[in-house]
Amino acid sequence: MGQLDNKTAIVTGSSRGIGADVAKILAGEGAAVVVNYRQKAPRANKVVQGIEAEGGRAVAVGADLTTQEGVQALASAAMENFGSLDILVLNASGGMETGMGEDYALKLNRDAQVNMLNAAVPLMKEGSRVVFVTSHQAHFINTVPTMPAYEPVARSKRAGEDALRDLIPNLAEKGISLVVVSGDMIEGTVTATLLDRSTPGAIEARRAEAGKLYSVEEFAQVVAGMVTADVESGHTEYAGGADYFGKSGQ
Repeated sequence: MGQLDNKTAIVTGSSRGIGADVAKILAGEGAAVVVNYRQKAPRANKVVQGIEAEGGRAVAVGADLTTQEGVQALASAAMENFGSLDILVLNASGGMETGMGEDYALKLNRDAQVNMLNAAVPLMKEGSRVVFVTSHQAHFINTVPTMPAYEPVARSKRAGEDALRDLIPNLAEKGISLVVVSGDMIEGTVTATLLDRSTPGAIEARRAEAGKLYSVEEFAQVVAGMVTADVESGHTEYAGGADYFGKSGQ
């Protein structure tokens, strides 16, 4: 018996990277998983095939979370395929892509997060858990400067976190908890690659400053662990980057 038997999870942005690993971990613990992608259907299908090969249950669902149709389609997929929705991992983020419009970061990192939560909540039972994934560069942006290339994304993700935290009292009325996971720069992610491209040496410099950076797999374990962790709603779980805490004022 797995810890998440008879539970259903949606993991946004889970066709690759951290989201894909979180989806696999949750499926390994017994959850049926809705694997979400925006454009990369073959990648998402590969994640599903990997889960099914291990005896798990999963379905790939294409949905652009910046549209109301996408958000509703993703929430509905959990009920249509598995009959419940107990876990929502808000992992999808972005804003460093080119050609997406200047307000894309806010649309995805704030508005889409709130809209996805609002679409999921009516389907979630008492005891359900929401996990929002962010970065130290975003979480601490009000007190610790970040690289100029990342600042608009960091501020949009902090705005998303603040907007979600504002909903905690409403969630509490339904018995739903929200937990935030904040990680230092993660080796091997798309964001890290884009940052290193815009600011050559950024990853190496951060690694030297922090002493160690988490891998995608290590960070995914932290995120997945917060799905069942016995913590208060509103709790922030930190992964790496201990140097932030002395200079953050938080």
